Formats: sequence, C-alpha cells, structure tokens
Amino acid sequence: MTAIHTIDLEHRGTPGSIASYIVIGTGGPVMIETGPGSTVDTLERGLADLGFTPADVRHVFVTHIHFDHAGACGWMAGHGARVYVHEFGRRHLADPSRLVNSARRIYGNEMDERWGEILPVPEDQLESLHDLDSIEVEGLRFRVLETPGHARHHHAFATDIDGVRVAFTGDAAACFIDVSPEYISLPTPPPEFQLGTWLATVRRLESERFDRLYPTHFGHVDDPPAHLSRVKQSLRDHAAFVLERLDAGLDEPAIVDEYAEWLVARASAAGVPPELEPFYITDTNPAMNVAGMVRYWNKLRA
Repeated sequence: MTAIHTIDLEHRGTPGSIASYIVIGTGGPVMIETGPGSTVDTLERGLADLGFTPADVRHVFVTHIHFDHAGACGWMAGHGARVYVHEFGRRHLADPSRLVNSARRIYGNEMDERWGEILPVPEDQLESLHDLDSIEVEGLRFRVLETPGHARHHHAFATDIDGVRVAFTGDAAACFIDVSPEYISLPTPPPEFQLGTWLATVRRLESERFDRLYPTHFGHVDDPPAHLSRVKQSLRDHAAFVLERLDAGLDEPAIVDEYAEWLVARASAAGVPPELEPFYITDTNPAMNVAGMVRYWNKLRA
C-alpha cells in the first residue's frame, strides 16, 4: 500500500521545523525535499527507521532550491538519486557556488552550522520540471504545478494516495504549525516575493480541491480550504503592515523592529509554543521578511 512518512529533520535541534517526506510506492521510496546539508545524519536515521538507506532512494523531488528544502540534494545524488527540480533552479543545483557565496554574506560564521555542506548535483542526475508535467516513478504519478510568489523557481507536487488527493506544497501554502493552526508563518524573502503572484498561487491550490496538504514546514494539513484562506489573509496583512510604515516614512530597520514585535504578539495570541518561536518567528524572519516586502513595494511603486 502506498504510504507517506514524515522525517522530522529537527533543524538546529528544533522538532517540527523542516520535514522530508518519503512516499513509498510499489517500486520503492520517493523523497520530497531533502532538507539542508546540516541535517543529513538525521535524514539517514529517518530513512533507516523506515527500513531504507539513502541508496534506496532513486528519485528526489524538491519544490525549490532554498537550502532548507534542497540543500542536501548533492548528498542524495552522491548516493545515486536522480533529482527533479524547477527548470529555473536546475543550474543552481548543478553549481551551487553562487547561492552559497550569497548566503555566506548573510549568515557569516553561522553558515556552515546552519546549512552544512552544499554539494553539486551532477548534470546527468538532474531532471528539469515544468508546469503540468506528469512524472511516473516507483509506481507513483506526480503532477507538477507552477506555484510562484515565495520564489520564482517553485513547484508543488500533486498525487493521489489511495484515493486521497494530496499536494506537497513547499512554501507555496506558507508554513503550518499543527499545534497552532490559526497562526500562519510567512517566508517572504528577497528578491522574489510577489504578493499578487503568491495570492494567485494560493487560489490555484484552492481550485485543485486537495484533501490534504503537506507543507515542508511542517506536517500535514487536513483542512486545506481553511488553511489556504488563512494564508491569503496573512499575505494581505503582512504586506499591508509594511506598506503602511513605508508610507509613514519609516526606514527598513525601524520597520523590522515593529514587525518583529507584531509577529511575536500574533504568535503568542495563536498559542505558538515558545520552543518554535526561534525558527518560525524571531530568528531570521523579521529582517528577511521585511527586506522582501520592502523590495516588492518599492519596485511596484517605481
């Protein structure tokens, strides 16, 4: 019987932060998202708990190329896996040096501890994906959906598991905290955050009428209509918060300070556990999110 298993990668010691999904078909396991290079030991242990080794995984799908989703692709390719990625992201998996150098400027001395080793994927082990592609592997069929807004190089993967229509949504359906479902954590990094595009992506996911969603952060969503409605409202709320302060003449550091306080207040009101706050709220989200939204609004107004 086909089954979906969640490997909790416990990024930086935080359970419930990054998932790698293992879908077991009639021919073997398929991996959706590798997580970062810093969690490969946890990934390997999770596979072992399911009775597999990394070499047993011959097919890896990544929703997009950000390190928390695809950082261990090169490591999996080293064990023989074929990696399926958006056509715009392919070159960065083949040669991740540009992404690594850019991230190192942001994270500095924390880079290696946070993301680990980012290895290249050999060209002959990469498969470029496009909107509405249908891929059959290990007795499973995955339909590819273009889902930009968070990133231009973003796909969701839809499949049918014993009559249940599911989608692995990466960051396209934002982040889901199962113990606090009312709280939506939004990653809006520069340079690719696009409000209108992301709202259109959410509407596309709604139109598919999925029975269950699997965001990479974290776990399954059993009520997609309610979750996606909250995602749309959160996108509007966050973008409006930043725009109002830009219009009031605040500079970016001042907006980050106010935004951080606003995020913590919203999370507290929704009952987000304190142990999840660093990953979802206070660690990099305020500065990263504001930078993405400020860039979006400034570009739009220009």
